[in-house]
Amino acid sequence: MAKLYFKYGAMGSSKTAQALITKYNYEENDLKVWLIKPSADTRDGESIVRSRIGLQAVAQIITPNMDVYETFKNEKSTYCDIIIADECQFLTIPQIDQLRAIANDFDIPVICFGLRTDFQTKLFPGSLRLMEVADTIQEIKTICDCGNKAIVNARIIDGYIVTEGDQVLLGGNDAYIAMCHKCYIQGIQEHRKIKLHGAP
Repeated sequence: MAKLYFKYGAMGSSKTAQALITKYNYEENDLKVWLIKPSADTRDGESIVRSRIGLQAVAQIITPNMDVYETFKNEKSTYCDIIIADECQFLTIPQIDQLRAIANDFDIPVICFGLRTDFQTKLFPGSLRLMEVADTIQEIKTICDCGNKAIVNARIIDGYIVTEGDQVLLGGNDAYIAMCHKCYIQGIQEHRKIKLHGAP
């Protein structure tokens, strides 16, 4: 039986690169991949999935009102061997349930890559649902500047960690840094200036 996989990590943990490498590996074996991403992710263009190391591919956009199950059944089921979803934290709870149903009903593996928590260390709705219904949950690890495992996606504005604002604020190295929880708390308490990776 095919499984629903959730592969999560903090910012900068190479989630998208791994998604694209997985796509390449399947296609190299003559298998058909349906690469999807939520419409909320517009950083690299509407339909482009791009990693920080330069890998990229065209994906189908999933809007919040789209029924992923019906789209798959009507358009993809006869020539799709696997579904790969990037930035899955932005998918809705019903869409996660639809991906779960595709794995069950069509015996198609579904691999979801994304963040577990937001800048306030709270689960995204899509990620929460994946934690509840995925067959396999795997952490893609990355490290804090101090060398410890990073678990927090700290949002940085004007050099300082912010803890209020909308859950979704698109950005990469220009707005977020992965931190361990200890450095995150100390950065807030000490109002410490944080240097983003790649910043001058």
